[in-house]
Amino acid sequence: MSSDESRRKFPGDVARMYDFSVLRQLRKREGLTIADLSVRSGVSPAVISKLERNQTSAELPTLFYLGRAFGMNATDLLMLAESRTAHRSKETQHQSGAFTFRDIHYGNIRALLGEAVAGGQVSNPEFHQDDYEVCWVLRGKIRVNLPHEQQVLKAGECVQFDAILTHTYEVIENCQILILHLKKGKRF
Repeated sequence: MSSDESRRKFPGDVARMYDFSVLRQLRKREGLTIADLSVRSGVSPAVISKLERNQTSAELPTLFYLGRAFGMNATDLLMLAESRTAHRSKETQHQSGAFTFRDIHYGNIRALLGEAVAGGQVSNPEFHQDDYEVCWVLRGKIRVNLPHEQQVLKAGECVQFDAILTHTYEVIENCQILILHLKKGKRF
């Protein structure tokens, strides 16, 4: 489907789907001219200039070469250029150990708002992948038991650790906590 056909089918949407002016921001952050980026990537200065001014869309090989010039994958560069839209979600609720959780989940983050009464506990509250976990105590007091340490947290304090580690939350005083699971960046 040609870009003209796309515009007819989805009026106005396709033209705003990708904003390659992000290339200018990346280039300037690196202190590069268009000519420097052209040498580094092998993409012609004319194509880079047109992309930065959103006068054309990038082909996959072009994204690959430009991405590599900035130390990223083509998909990373495309994600930066993708026009952002809001993503709405609805919470779910579940019980885990002594905690009742309200849960919101997106592709790269999961937020769990949990409440429990003194004396309760939960071990490895959720199944973890290669995530970081942040626990912020909003109310009350808890103890976080990790393999080689314990952290006692009261309202207004938080801790971050590798979620793959065995861990237990013990409730010292009735509490409300916010747990964030943050996906780690992909590695080669």
